[in-house]
Amino acid sequence: MEYCVAIPSYQRPISLETKTLKTLKEGGVSSDKIYIFVANNQEYDVYFNKIPKNLYHQIIVGELGIRNQRVFISKFFKDQLNIVSCDDDIEEFNKFIDKKRKEKVNDVDGMFINNFIELKKHNAYLWGMYPKSNPYFMNNITRTGLYFCIGVCHGYINRHDPDLYPCVKSEGKEDYEQCIKFYLKDKKILRFDYLSFKTKFNAVGGLGKHRFDMNKKAQEYLCTTYPKLCKARFRKNGMAEIGLNYNHTFDIIEPILNK
Repeated sequence: MEYCVAIPSYQRPISLETKTLKTLKEGGVSSDKIYIFVANNQEYDVYFNKIPKNLYHQIIVGELGIRNQRVFISKFFKDQLNIVSCDDDIEEFNKFIDKKRKEKVNDVDGMFINNFIELKKHNAYLWGMYPKSNPYFMNNITRTGLYFCIGVCHGYINRHDPDLYPCVKSEGKEDYEQCIKFYLKDKKILRFDYLSFKTKFNAVGGLGKHRFDMNKKAQEYLCTTYPKLCKARFRKNGMAEIGLNYNHTFDIIEPILNK
């Protein structure tokens, strides 16, 4: 099955090389599938000079800001292409074994292919993974309906449809609006609760700085625009967050992955 991997990255070439690109290579993902999207020509020069050419297919100058970059990526690739979006600091992918155990996914290429097979089987267009790599909270379940598919790693069948593009006001929480928009368009998205990843949230570079103001503005926009589908939440430190009013169509018990 044809797919490509799009990696938006900003000021983290070393992290990209030693984490996500390393993870993909070890997981059998061919470098000719991998596209790196940077914010400007200066960033392009840094990434081009620091990252070995055998680890990726192409570096593309896109746009500044993760929301703008995600829209750019969709417009860059052909319609109906299977796209996996990965952050630049994924150390490994994990699979659920039981409530006390998880294991590393060795065949990452096979995992991506299987995810798109399941997506097409259920006539959906967006898949995601469980947002925490903690087996206690994970399950051997595929959830369908409205669920949060975190931006760290997700896959979608590309459509050049402005109705699916997050608004710039959702910057920093654009993955929430993406879930909502795909749900409103297709009536379901898929989340594989038996799959997750290891990463460091809010790392230096990327979106790691100035999140308080950005999250607050995104929260206000999303809760005002979709009052029936999301709600305001706050961390203990006061940072604004979003919660979705989950709506499921059905849950599918999946067999444990053996790879």
